[in-house]
Amino acid sequence: MLEIIEKLLILQDRDRQIIRSEAELDRIDPEKQMAERKCAGTIQALEAAHEKVKELESKRKELELEVESFNEKIAKYSNQQLETKKNEEYQALTNEINTCKDKISDLETGILECMEESEEAADAEKKAKADADEVKKMVEGQIADLESHGKTLESRLNDLDGEREKLASAIETKVLNSYERILKLRGDKVVVGIEHSVCGGCHMKLTAQVIVSAKGQQEVVNCPHCSRILFFTSDMDLEAAADAGPGNSF
Repeated sequence: MLEIIEKLLILQDRDRQIIRSEAELDRIDPEKQMAERKCAGTIQALEAAHEKVKELESKRKELELEVESFNEKIAKYSNQQLETKKNEEYQALTNEINTCKDKISDLETGILECMEESEEAADAEKKAKADADEVKKMVEGQIADLESHGKTLESRLNDLDGEREKLASAIETKVLNSYERILKLRGDKVVVGIEHSVCGGCHMKLTAQVIVSAKGQQEVVNCPHCSRILFFTSDMDLEAAADAGPGNSF
């Protein structure tokens, strides 16, 4: 194999590792944000459950105050009954007292219902707290792992960048510029083999002259269709596949 091709293949391997590592590193922050949103969701559920408990407690106290108010009215009307000597006034006060008692009965029913709801709400809050604590612990672990992995990737990228710089410096400028232009245009599949007489990158059929030039290993040969750099090794099959037609995968 032509020495420059060997160098380019090694460089391409490093570039592929760099591209994969950068893509993986780019996913770290979104994954952290996703984990944090999951934690935020359980916290919101806990806050909602806590607010429900407070709301029911406030409602119960309001009902109890109303009961107290009606009891005060009953005491007032009862005192007025002791002072009046008119049957008509006495009966009117009795009616007021009965009305207050009816309202107190309704309020006490409401208080009991409120207490039952409060118990259910307290249980829901307890469960929400347990869920939030569990998710928080899990998310903290996930974020710690992601941050650790991110540091590992950054260190790896630093090493790869150093290796790439050293490898690139050993390649002729003209060839390197061509390689990097194709890298930007075509992605990390720059140096490709010949299989079944087609380019390993775009899968277009190659002319006999191009194949002979690649086999000769005297110069860098580019695919006339996609400009990728071609290479050939003895284990490659040049015989065209029976059902193969020209491709267009660039």
